[in-house]
Amino acid sequence: MSLFLDTAKIEVRAGKGGDGAVAFRREKYVPDGGPAGGDGGRGGNIIFRVDEGLSTLMDFKYNRIFRAKSGEKGMNKGMHGRGAEDLIVKVPQGTTVKDNETGQVIVDLVEQGQEFVVAKGGRGGRGNIRFATPRNPAPEVAENGEPGEQKWLMLELRVLADVGLVGFPSVGKSTLLSVVSNARPKIGAYHFTTITPNIGMVQVGYGDSFVMADMPGLIEGAHSGAGLGIQFLRHIERTRVLLHVLDMSGLEGRDPYEDYVTINKELESYNLRLLERPQLIVANKMDMPDAPEILADFKKKLAENLPEGQEMPQIFEVSGLTQTGLQGLLARTSELLAETPEFLLYEDEDFIDEEAYYGFEEEEQPFRISRDDDAGWRLSGAKLEKLFKMTNFDRDESVMKFARQLRAMGVDEALRAAGARDGDLVRIEKFEFEFVD
Repeated sequence: MSLFLDTAKIEVRAGKGGDGAVAFRREKYVPDGGPAGGDGGRGGNIIFRVDEGLSTLMDFKYNRIFRAKSGEKGMNKGMHGRGAEDLIVKVPQGTTVKDNETGQVIVDLVEQGQEFVVAKGGRGGRGNIRFATPRNPAPEVAENGEPGEQKWLMLELRVLADVGLVGFPSVGKSTLLSVVSNARPKIGAYHFTTITPNIGMVQVGYGDSFVMADMPGLIEGAHSGAGLGIQFLRHIERTRVLLHVLDMSGLEGRDPYEDYVTINKELESYNLRLLERPQLIVANKMDMPDAPEILADFKKKLAENLPEGQEMPQIFEVSGLTQTGLQGLLARTSELLAETPEFLLYEDEDFIDEEAYYGFEEEEQPFRISRDDDAGWRLSGAKLEKLFKMTNFDRDESVMKFARQLRAMGVDEALRAAGARDGDLVRIEKFEFEFVD
């Protein structure tokens, strides 16, 4: 089984804010001791941080729920509760974070040390000090802490490589990578030796270097999941130059030109932009006796089928086994990288609007009204449910405050307009109360 994991679905639950306190001063010489309940502390955020020491999403295979701690409750003498520490979750470079429900991209984490708050902790509830007024100098009301954000996220890893080796299984991609870089991939004389992307650093001349990745072998139908399918194609998206490796030995009995056409069709079917990248043809295994003849046939077919006006692609004759012809290939690859800009995986409109993601965007309606099976009324909506969770129903003053807030939001009028009558049951989550007209 492969120990490489490149997608993971996880749940993140930020910490709840601490509840505010109801307390009063009890000092000996303070005859009218006023309110002294402090605020609760902030709940912990959940932060993703890029760690270049990680190369897979394997850590997320067995640990799928991440919870940050809640803030401490407020205390008497006006003391605030302590805020909770943020939960730092390390992810590999090249991780894309998406909203699992909508599929929209939240953030693309590609820089070492980059951080992003994926779930915000709730703010602490206010203590009764905050509610004192000249009319009510000793309130017995305090807020519960705000709930932390909860989300299901989809993580996708795309390796960070400048150059990608593409081609059918067993054309010699892994051997090529092993002789031009510091990578030591597993190499075997059978198809699908490579089941995870292998990455190596390639040095060209003095100072120039680039990252090359040998991708799992493509086969026809890969874009729709055949073979290693999408698992391969996802990783090629960040590369800027493609080296199309073809087997010229004739030992497999396949036609290099047919392979070339098939692979390019797969790249096009997955993502049209993959064909915008510069592509060099690597005629591999040229040390074999029939290779020159097969290469001549390939060039002839390629020239005959080129679209009008299109230049003949550059072809480099190499042998990974005898390590011949590699210097010219690497030098040209380095030149292409210098003149090829990075391809943006996502446009600005692909990303979730940050205000909407963090919940700053107001809903069109602060609440919704629906009917339950027993003809009771149900109130829902993010704003209303947040108010409900932040209300301490153990204290009458808090309950009265909540009722005033509902009235100010227009809930009473809306229920009346929907047909609610005196004595009807109204529910918010599991809480029930009677409608009073």
